[in-house]
Order: sequence, then C-alpha cells, then structure tokens
Amino acid sequence: MSRIKRLSSRLANQIAAGEVVERPASVVKELLENSLDAGARKVEIDIEAAGSKLIRVRDDGVGVSEEDLPLALDRHATSKIDSLDDLEQVTSLGFRGEALASISSVAHLTLTSNTDSESSSGFAASSSGREMQVKLRPAPHPRGTTVEVRDLFFNTPARRKFLKTERTEFGHLEDVVKRLALSRPDVAFSLRHNGRQIHDLRPAQAEQERLRRLASLCGPAFVENTVEVDRSAAELSLRGWVAQPTFSRSQADLQHFFVNGRYIKDKLIAHAVRQAFSDVLYHGRHPAFVLFLEIDPSAVDVNVHPTKHEVRFRDGRAVHSFIYSTLHRTVADLRPDSQNLTPAPAPSAASAPAGRLDLITGEVIQQGNLGLAQQRLEQQGSSAGESPGWSIAQAEAISVGGANMAGAAAQLSSYRRLYGDRGAGNRASYEAAQISESDGTVPPLGFALAQLHGVYVLAENADGLILVDMHAAHERIVYERLKAARDEQGIPRQPLLVPQTVAVSQRECQLVDEHGAFFATLGLLVDVTGEESVVIREIPVSLKGANVEQLLRDVLSDLAEYGSSERILEHENEILSTMACHGSVRANRQLTVPEMNALLRSMEETERSGQCNHGRPTWSELTLTELDRLFLRGR
Repeated sequence: MSRIKRLSSRLANQIAAGEVVERPASVVKELLENSLDAGARKVEIDIEAAGSKLIRVRDDGVGVSEEDLPLALDRHATSKIDSLDDLEQVTSLGFRGEALASISSVAHLTLTSNTDSESSSGFAASSSGREMQVKLRPAPHPRGTTVEVRDLFFNTPARRKFLKTERTEFGHLEDVVKRLALSRPDVAFSLRHNGRQIHDLRPAQAEQERLRRLASLCGPAFVENTVEVDRSAAELSLRGWVAQPTFSRSQADLQHFFVNGRYIKDKLIAHAVRQAFSDVLYHGRHPAFVLFLEIDPSAVDVNVHPTKHEVRFRDGRAVHSFIYSTLHRTVADLRPDSQNLTPAPAPSAASAPAGRLDLITGEVIQQGNLGLAQQRLEQQGSSAGESPGWSIAQAEAISVGGANMAGAAAQLSSYRRLYGDRGAGNRASYEAAQISESDGTVPPLGFALAQLHGVYVLAENADGLILVDMHAAHERIVYERLKAARDEQGIPRQPLLVPQTVAVSQRECQLVDEHGAFFATLGLLVDVTGEESVVIREIPVSLKGANVEQLLRDVLSDLAEYGSSERILEHENEILSTMACHGSVRANRQLTVPEMNALLRSMEETERSGQCNHGRPTWSELTLTELDRLFLRGR
C-alpha cells in the first residue's frame, strides 16, 4: 500500500456523487429539497431526455446572495446547520451541503439567484466536473433561484451506462416530484418533459383542494377508496389517508410515508403497516397509503443514510406501536356504514301499510294491536325456550317500500340458528342494528331479496344492489367473535411436562429478562437459566405440537429488530381462522330471508367485515347508475 494522502477536491466530490447522485431523479430530489428549504411557494421543473441532457429547477424562494454563491458550490458548505445541537434536531430537508458540489463534479452546473424582490439583477455561478472552478458573473433573475444541470455524467461514462431507458428514468424522476408535491400541498409544482407539460399543480389549502391534488398524483380511484387518518398521542401525530383493503395493490407502488415532511423508506414503519393490514389483505397484496408522521425532531436521526431515505428513531418501539395501533384501529372500523354506504331515509309513513304480516299466524297485525302482538311474541319466545326480554322493536317484521319481509318470531329464530344465544350483553348491539319504525332509515347493506346459487345473498339498499358472499362474510363474523372471546379471557397456557432448554446469545438472554411480562401476555413462561440459555416452561394451549423453540427465536428476533412481536398472536389467529372457516355457513346452504337479513345486520356491526379472513372481499355494490349504464338506460 502507498502512503496516506489527501484526496483532491474533484475526486472527493465524485466519490460523494456516487452516494448522492444515483440517477437524474437524485439530482431533482436534492434541488427540490433546496427550493423548499428556501421557502419557495412555486417550483418549476424542466427536463430533457429524462434529465440526462437537462435538468432545470426554478423557484421563488429567498435566493442566494452574491457573496454566498461560490460557497454554495463548495463541499460541506450549508446555511442549515451550524452546531452539533442543530444536527441533533434537523428540521430542514437538506443539511449536509454535499448536493451541489457532488452534482457539479459529474455535470455542468449553473446556479443563478437573486435575493432582492425589487430588483431583477442577480448573479450566476457555474462549475463543471472538468475544471471544478466556480465562475461568477452578473445575470438578470427575479427573486429566487434557478439551478441548471446539463450533460449529467458527461465525465463518468461508466455511470451513464448504468442508466435505464428514458421512460424508466423519467418514471423515477416523476415519482420524486409526486412525493414532494404530496408532502407540500401549499407549494405549486410544474413539471415539463421535452417541452410537454406533465404536471401543473396549484397550491392546495382547503380540504377539497388537497383531495384534488391527492387524486391527480395518486389517482381518483385511490381517493374514492381511502379513509382519513388523524390521531395524536404524546409527542406523536399520524395523519393522512389509507386505502381500504379492497383497494390493495399487487406491488408496493402506492405507499408514501413522510416523517416531519421527509419521504422515507423504513423497515420498522413497513413492519408496523404490514402488521396492521395482516388480517385483511389477500396473500401477496400490498396496502396503499399516504401518511404523515410528526415527531419531535430530536427524537429521530435523519443522518443515517447518504440519500436520507432512512431514519433512526430514539424510541422505535413506541413509534412502531403508535403506527400499528392507529392503522389497526382504522382498518377495524371499516364497516359498511363507513364505506360510502350511508343510511338513507326509508319510505314515508304515508306509503307504509297500516299493519305488518305475522308469518306465524298469517294474519295482519294492525298498528293499534302491536301491544297484543308483543305479548304474544314474548309468550311464543318463552314457550320456545328463547331468552326473555326481547322487545317489539327487535321482534317486529322489517318493512321496506311496503313489502313485508319477515315475521318477528321467524327473525329471532333465524338469528339464533345462525349465531346461537348471544346473551344479554350483546342484545344492545343487535337491537341497534335493527330497523325500527321510529328510526325510519334503510341500513347500509339494505334488506335481503334472494339467494343466488346457494352462494351469494342479493340485497337492496338505498343506492342499488348489494351482493354478499355469505360464506366469506359469515367467516369474518365468526372469526372476529372468536378473537374477541380470546382477548377477553386471555391466552390460556399449559405447563410443559418436560421444560425445554434453548441455547441463545447473551443479547437474547437480556431480551428474555427485559420482556418477561410481554412473554406472559403471549402465553409463554420463559426463564433465564444461564448467560446463554433459557428454558421454556409454559406455552399457549393452542400451540401444542408446534415448534416452540423456533417460535421463541422468531419472537426474540422481532424484539431485537422492532421492539415488539406479534408472531404468537398470528399463529393463534391462523388457528382461529381455520375454526371460523369450518364453523361458518357453507356454500349451497339455503338461507331464509330472515337469516340473510340477520347476516347483513351482523356485517354492519362487525369489524373488518369487508374482507374475509383470507383478504377476499365479502360484499360488493352495484349502484343504480351502474345498473342504468349496464342496460343503456337514458341513452
């Protein structure tokens, strides 16, 4: 080896460029971040040949003074941090002062700027990878800055060979612009490629304007299928939009996560999101979201990767738990009444019949005789062994548009056949799901009309036709009830006849000692018996016969990586899912209309009822507009 010597500025910048400037999209990212840090409210991006020939970024920010222009192109020169304290709580997008110097080492760069809003006399500083000397000259320019980058990688032809096709490179570049436009809706963005306007985004302040920008960047279908997220706790805040599980993607191409306005890709966050959606997504599908996490800048380190795409949290476990619980609750609350299906007024009293049909006796019960009917129903329920206390509001037959659809006793009996005796504790939720005469609304999933091929339930709601996969829907209902019962009673566990000793590392021993209470909540009793050994004494009853040693190692791996683990619950959920599948109504079972209505009402009150345990949708809607279009009505 030769003696140690100092690298030349040109070589040092080119090495840095290898980290910072991966492709034209990397240049655009650095330049746009500088514009946003400068307070720009309008940014114009002009691109030629996907950025390999020309990248021009113009903003109306504060600008750079004549004295600072040469220094702006010098390596590690920045106005954004001044001390170690600043580095520990970075609030700007850029801060290391490497970008412009790195770019100029592999391209021809010209920086033109003006800090005076009342004068158009600015200055231009140019630098090139060939000479690496800054040349300064007067140049007219309004307040703000324009950075022009030409012939990227002109002096490093090997780097140019690694570039993909123009279409691919521009796709990466456009993604960068989209992400920054999502993070800063208050800023106008204009993107032109080879003279053609691609995006012209106006500032968005009001909610409707923000949704329009979201639709233009992520697609109208994304906005139509999203649920808004807005939750704050302690020093954390999560807001944005999450697509319903039925809008899942075949690849993770519509996932945008921002920490304090910075777009990041982080394993911890990806794990939290994946866990939140684990119970509702089909195998191989990916959720879609645009989410913004706000956190104290001192609690996150953004200086862990050259491209600043990764961060490190001071308390990763708390961040993971917050994101997971927020999204898990959001997904759980997705029910038919929150998925663009709102209750609508039922037919008016004037058009309703004066009485209702009792399918047990075949007679019409007049409104004035409802009290006698209630007495008779209570007597029938008591004589049939049903639990007492059911009111006429629960037992009355449902009427839609004047068509009587079920008798009270038949409704109660069918409900019991589907779900058994729910007990007094659950009657209130069932009563809330019923449509009483005084309520005057049609439920989101409407009322059953018929059964198709023993598989699908057809129902009519205020907007059109609802189709329900009865097995998938009932499977989700039973599965959620099994999980609720498990959570109420805790995870039952049993001692091992012969405790199992497992050899682990010292770090894993520390994790077992630190998270003893956590293991207990999972149904595991694990003791440390040495510096590198632990013993498993009790396991969950449901995991009898499983490879407990491997499961323990997986849990310890999750604890080391993410600060938490859901592996045991996932194993238990798989077992409960299998039980629910076998315990739900099967295809080709003929349901009565009351049974179908009972199923619809239970779907409306069950968490995650839009998907079965395997992630398949449980219901779909055909609106009247869609039906009219299908039959060419109105043309």
